[in-house]
Amino acid sequence: MNTLQVAMTTKLVLLVDNEANVREVVEACLKDLGGWDVLSAASVGEDWNRLVAVKPDAIVVDISIPGMEGLAFLEQLKANPTTHSIPIVLLTPRGRWFTLKQLQSFGVVGAITKPFNPISLTNEIAKALGWSLEETN
Repeated sequence: MNTLQVAMTTKLVLLVDNEANVREVVEACLKDLGGWDVLSAASVGEDWNRLVAVKPDAIVVDISIPGMEGLAFLEQLKANPTTHSIPIVLLTPRGRWFTLKQLQSFGVVGAITKPFNPISLTNEIAKALGWSLEETN
């Protein structure tokens, strides 16, 4: 007997993107296709303490969020003892601008370029994070 399980049901992903429609689509994909819990925010500036207090398993962020310097945000995450070990995936129109070495220097495990395919998004994020999703066929 082969029992299939979704291994990710307890994972919590912090999603930060200033575009409400993108947040809605990404959140639905991560919840419905990945089985993950998602905390989404338009920005981190005004509520940094609450966002880091949830101790997410991963952060998916668009570094082109207006009003904040994206790379400075990544540096802040890596400098904070509470967040420095949380893996980060970029979801950004600038995803192709970075080399793997640059991403690693920012503490980023992967980059997904917008526009993205909603059907494959969860698998792309899981692959970048080294998480496995067991799929039913």
